[in-house]
Amino acid sequence: MPILSIIIPAYNEGRTIHLILDKVREVKLIANLEKQVIIVNDCSRDNTEEAIQNYQAKFSDFPLIYYKHAINQGKGAAIHTGIKEATGDFLIIQDADLEYDPNEYNLLLKPILDDFADVVYGSRFTGGKPHRILFFWHTIGNKFLTFLSNMFSNLNLTDMETCYKLFRSEVIKKVNLCEKRFGFEPEVTAKISRIPNIRIYEVGISYYGRTYLEGKKINWKDGFRAIFCILKYNLFRKR
Repeated sequence: MPILSIIIPAYNEGRTIHLILDKVREVKLIANLEKQVIIVNDCSRDNTEEAIQNYQAKFSDFPLIYYKHAINQGKGAAIHTGIKEATGDFLIIQDADLEYDPNEYNLLLKPILDDFADVVYGSRFTGGKPHRILFFWHTIGNKFLTFLSNMFSNLNLTDMETCYKLFRSEVIKKVNLCEKRFGFEPEVTAKISRIPNIRIYEVGISYYGRTYLEGKKINWKDGFRAIFCILKYNLFRKR
């Protein structure tokens, strides 16, 4: 039976981690796909580990695998661990917060299952799905980073920075990833764009964004890092 590996990097999400796990557990995947859920706790300072272990005990039949970093390394490093440990046929990144809706996995899966795509990005800027209205400059920043990435990668993505990226596992496991923090998005985009004959698709998704008071972590420093990574992995790094 084909399997979708769902990689969830988590840092200080003890208050809400059970809510996203409920959504992942309840979603019904198309084509009889089974789920493999991999949580990587990036050395949280709150009760994230306890919340995950309690969830495992409560839902013992839920295919949840738990890993923990001994020191905080960053979101990208947690994703690297998840990719390494995943054994599914397909792989998707899921943030531990409630900004992205697991019920939309099937939207991303369809182009791959129909054998049109090898990689599918979920775009927050296309389609008719609901989007929370939040920060103007944050949106401008995202669109600028996507524009800059597209210039060098020769793609026409609308949302390079999206969390929802779905891969055929044999594709993403061959990519040598280095960025341990929020540079993962531009790095992986640059590197998959250079894979010969890669088929990249994009589908519109909803977005239930959080404010900084609600726990949003990315900031302007991460934006400058993203610019650096776009230049580094498109202009100066060929592997």
